[in-house]
Amino acid sequence: MQARGIHHLGMAVEDLDAALSTYERLFGAEVEHRATVPDQGVEAASLRVGDGRVELLEPLEADTPVGRFLAKRGPGMHHVAYEVADVAAAIARLAEAGADLIDERPREGLFGLEVAFVHPDSVHGVLSEVVSAAVPTRTWVRDAWENQPRG
Repeated sequence: MQARGIHHLGMAVEDLDAALSTYERLFGAEVEHRATVPDQGVEAASLRVGDGRVELLEPLEADTPVGRFLAKRGPGMHHVAYEVADVAAAIARLAEAGADLIDERPREGLFGLEVAFVHPDSVHGVLSEVVSAAVPTRTWVRDAWENQPRG
């Protein structure tokens, strides 16, 4: 599998609004997208920080992957996401290479992008995600609409 680069760094947080305020104040981060991702049990926000991206994850309930992570480790770095051209093909190549996959087929993540997770045991203790490279058209359309001059 050839990753195109780092798509984002995922951070587990206890209070999404407080974390958003902190990242905006300290790093000049701008909210790119915010949504509830029910199948992952989180409310998530994607922030642009210069040319990079940080994803903040607040669990919807304690008994979710991010909720259990927070209970065990507290807030902090949760995962690294690698951008790939094709998530399904990346999953197949990862499996062939012997990776322990959490997701054996793509699922929907933030922005509606296809994602899949690789168990930390396969990546020296780091939960890793592969994510499709393209931002869906509906996001481009929304961004284009929101950035139009009004008057």
